[in-house]
Amino acid sequence: MQALKGTHDILPEEVYKWDYMEGVIRAVCSRYGYKEIRTPIIEATELFQRGIGDTTDVVTKEMYTFKDRGDRSVTLRPENTASAVRAYLEHKMYGDQQVHKMFYIGSMFRYDRPQAGRYREFHQFGLEVLGASSPLADAEVIAMACEIFHRLGLKNLDLHLNSIGDRNCRPAYRQKLIEFFEAKKDQLCEDCRERLYKNPLRILDCKEEGCKKASEGAPEITDYLCEECHNKFEAVKHYLDALGISYTVDPRLVRGLDYYTNTAFEIQYPPLGAQSAVCGGGRYDGLVEEIGGPSTPGIGFAIGLERLLLALDMQNLIPVPAVNKKVYIAALGEDAIAAGFKIQEELRSRHVIADMDLQGRSLKGQMKQAGRMNAVYTIIIGSNELEKGKAVVKTMETGTQQELPFEEVADYIVTEETNSNRL
Repeated sequence: MQALKGTHDILPEEVYKWDYMEGVIRAVCSRYGYKEIRTPIIEATELFQRGIGDTTDVVTKEMYTFKDRGDRSVTLRPENTASAVRAYLEHKMYGDQQVHKMFYIGSMFRYDRPQAGRYREFHQFGLEVLGASSPLADAEVIAMACEIFHRLGLKNLDLHLNSIGDRNCRPAYRQKLIEFFEAKKDQLCEDCRERLYKNPLRILDCKEEGCKKASEGAPEITDYLCEECHNKFEAVKHYLDALGISYTVDPRLVRGLDYYTNTAFEIQYPPLGAQSAVCGGGRYDGLVEEIGGPSTPGIGFAIGLERLLLALDMQNLIPVPAVNKKVYIAALGEDAIAAGFKIQEELRSRHVIADMDLQGRSLKGQMKQAGRMNAVYTIIIGSNELEKGKAVVKTMETGTQQELPFEEVADYIVTEETNSNRL
């Protein structure tokens, strides 16, 4: 048996990398005032159809959707924004009229072609700000994403920024795109021919070479923004300039989900090649209303952790954890093992890492194991030690050893290591 295609195991030898990434992320979230939310992995399919948009690739091609035993259509979450908004509505969090800042870390699922940094079960960190309409919120969210990468030490990143307007100005731009691409319809891929009249902005995001060529010279959304959207975009740029955050205005950046309005952004790490985006997000002022709630502004982003891990590994930015200082208890015979077991539990209760043989090795084999695990001390208990009621405590680095009553062993090791500041 093997893991399903597009899924992968994170083995014990790799987990420290994930702990490190998530630790940095959680620390930044705390400083910015974000609280964690945990939503179900499975949701009603309608949530994503309404929230993400039924013309998107995610909904039409990539979702893991099936009927449960109650004949209800359910879906493994392909992203977490819609779920966070559903929780916001279900629990009436909007009732206190406050700005809610939430973050999440967890598995998402999309039936996509697996490649480096891209899996069918993948892990995302994301955050959402609900209830804030000010462009300052947009700038803060973008600055926070940059801060996370800064704290991780990641360099050579490119921030791409755009405004995709709102329901007032986007229809005119949408019509201009349709008129532009109608003359080039034969050059478009099959998917984009279907998108032409449903969601022509998505053509700008297509990775097919023919569509890229056909979109050269296409109208740019920034030329069609209404005065309000233009002013909001200028304000976002002004705040980013104030922080010294460099960016590239990219009129072709539209993101892949229908719920975005106004600000859209992406942070790229070019050495990753075609899958260079390590962070993406934007504003979604119509999403809460689309799902059935009151008109509520929102903005957020998500970071693919597998892709981020690739970037960090490429720059050797994940510190290898220090080797734990350990105590190994080598005991021979049932009574000796029982005595050693008691010492082991006392050491552990005092925050000392201690271990014993679980394979029935000889005393010689246990001593070899103590060496392999780089034990600081080895506690030896055999028949002679049992008869005396004393254990031999060997300092592995120097080879010196001494006999101590069983009840004094833990005190001795804790005192020695506290004085040497090694444990």
